Amino acid sequence: MSDNPFYRLAPFVQEFIYKKRWESLRPAQIEACNICFHTPHHMLIAAGTASGKTEAAFFPALTELYDQPAKSVGILYIGPLKALINDQFERLKDLLSEGNIPVWHWHGDVPQAEKTKLMKHPSGVLQITPESLEGLLMNRPNAIPALFHDLRYVIIDEVHAFMGADRGIQVLSQLARIERMAGCVPRRVGLSATLSDYDAATAWLAAGTSQGVDVVSSPGGRKLRLRVEHFSFPDAQNEEQAEQLHHARKAYYDFIYESTHRKKALIFTNSRTDAEVTILEMRRVAARRQERDVFHVHHGSISAMLREETEAALRTGSGPAVAAATVTLELGIDLGELERVVQLGAPYSASSFVQRLGRSGRRDDMASEMLFVCPEEEDEEAQLPARMPWTLMRAIAVIELYVKTKWVEPLEARKMPIGVLYHQTMSMLKSMGEAEPRELADAILTLAPFSEITPDQYRVFLNYLIETDHLQWTEERTLIIGLTGEKIVNNYRFYAVFKDDEEHKVLNGSEEIGSITTVPPPGYCFSLAGKLWKVEEVDHKHKAVYVKSAKGKVDTLWLGAGGDIHTAVVQKMREVLSESVIYPYLSPQAVNRLERARRLARESGLLKQIVIPAGGDSMYVLPWVGSKAFRTLERLMKHNLSDKLALRSVVPMEPYYFVVSGKADERTLLAEMMSECRMAQHASALLAEDEAPYLGKYDEFVAPTLVREAFSMDGLDLEGLKSGLQQTLEWETGKDNTLYSNGKE
Repeated sequence: MSDNPFYRLAPFVQEFIYKKRWESLRPAQIEACNICFHTPHHMLIAAGTASGKTEAAFFPALTELYDQPAKSVGILYIGPLKALINDQFERLKDLLSEGNIPVWHWHGDVPQAEKTKLMKHPSGVLQITPESLEGLLMNRPNAIPALFHDLRYVIIDEVHAFMGADRGIQVLSQLARIERMAGCVPRRVGLSATLSDYDAATAWLAAGTSQGVDVVSSPGGRKLRLRVEHFSFPDAQNEEQAEQLHHARKAYYDFIYESTHRKKALIFTNSRTDAEVTILEMRRVAARRQERDVFHVHHGSISAMLREETEAALRTGSGPAVAAATVTLELGIDLGELERVVQLGAPYSASSFVQRLGRSGRRDDMASEMLFVCPEEEDEEAQLPARMPWTLMRAIAVIELYVKTKWVEPLEARKMPIGVLYHQTMSMLKSMGEAEPRELADAILTLAPFSEITPDQYRVFLNYLIETDHLQWTEERTLIIGLTGEKIVNNYRFYAVFKDDEEHKVLNGSEEIGSITTVPPPGYCFSLAGKLWKVEEVDHKHKAVYVKSAKGKVDTLWLGAGGDIHTAVVQKMREVLSESVIYPYLSPQAVNRLERARRLARESGLLKQIVIPAGGDSMYVLPWVGSKAFRTLERLMKHNLSDKLALRSVVPMEPYYFVVSGKADERTLLAEMMSECRMAQHASALLAEDEAPYLGKYDEFVAPTLVREAFSMDGLDLEGLKSGLQQTLEWETGKDNTLYSNGKE
């Protein structure tokens, strides 16, 4: 018998490998099998895209279920998206049918009959979202022991999508609750292609357990093919410029069309609006040229049926297929042999870049290919910083950081997640029915994500919920959910800890197109699923908008939220602007635009000072820090310096620069900024006395004193601002710490 773990795998798994004509197990799969077969440890599989992570997790886990069948659900798979669960469901169905191991998926689009079958015969593999799992824990607590008492494995896909987010806190809480309620101790397996900080990831995965975590790392040496194109859109101040803008936009959309329409291609955008407008324009180009419409849209507001049609067209459809998508196709859905990935603009993070890049080159020795198409407005009369090609610089920065050093953003967990504290308190009390305060505190504060919440803070938390009728006393002095709390908890939207706006379905006859959050009046036209619709009727009672196909002017109903940028990315952008390197992946137009920006930066002194004059009593402030530190500086100037320096206005052009107007000169403003940073020992010094800003979905229901404390800890980054400003100062001046040390000239 060979030491090769292949021979330890269940016969039906071996047969599956033979049918796939794999010559051998991949390195990540071999390592994962050895860990599972020889240790009791949790496991983090941090391998590149198309490295076989899913099989690495499931092959040994399924082998255990085959050798020793579980008396309940044996494997719980938690995925961040319904589309990802559907994709994995299809991938596993054939494999598991050979081994007579049932696989169930559970989310809002799954028929109730399927869920009932599982409840009657808990077994095999259950694939679920955190929101559906919350519903199970809240509403069917008595079924949890039968469902999970012999649970062996919890597989968390795209683990980086949970870490550092409220959903990650929710997932860790859910796992602890399952273990308590069902009396099981499952092994945890996390999957990700975009982790750089393994220590943070393993700590998160093992939170609340006594078991260690082994890391399976198989980064590989994938070939990359990158190209960055740049398009300048002139500011249309007169008829001639309007004509130029028209031609520039036509060239932009024609280029995207030519780059994709004969291929299986995925176009990533940073907003639903951009996805909609792009596909609408692609269809117009196709109609003008009398060519096939091969275009689709995929985002969270498109109906499940249309999303699945898009995925099928990309994966198995005959001929070319092109889809514009947001984050919904960024995660690990297998879309087959995509020939090209296009990024419109630049991703906000290196992590997003890696995920999107990984959608291509997933077969054999194909290169991972991404074409960046960076459109930017260009106005020679605009403010100096506004004349910088920020999007182009961000594209170069994320490429350089990842390709040269494999850097991606470190993930930070919230220290005081009070919104999720409210959510889990109410969810647990709903499942318990009633509880004494001490009993509830013991149940909640022993969950790993809330270990930093003190008993005194939780007492304040509970008292406020009682005062506001979210909780109420019984005659026996136990706590139950109050009338106000019931309105929150009994709404299906309570299952999610992320913010979600109330939506209306959009219907063309009986066909559901998708959903919108901003409801237009009858006669209004808008774009959805890459097509133009005219509102015929709005049914507010049933939350439905009835439409018919239209032609003409396009409008969209979503505001672009953008994304946070890490300080390392912003400082890399500064480095890109200051150096003279010509990057080989830039097109001639991109090289020309970057060179003009570099020349302007040198001539203006933009790189040599944090504060530079803007004419009159205005100044530009360029701190070169990430989004969180940038917002901290905004608060520092508005709350701590406005009165002191008689600043008339502080206008953020997030996250790159401020326009500040007032009586202070540049040296005074810089000195006072640094002085305030030095003297502020805690971020709460940047808040007004009665100020308590919200960070999460449920913060509004929590005691203001706790909201204020949580915002200080998790919403601001005073230390990051201090170090970022100091790095910027030292950029041109060496190690001169005079301003920082003394706060004066």
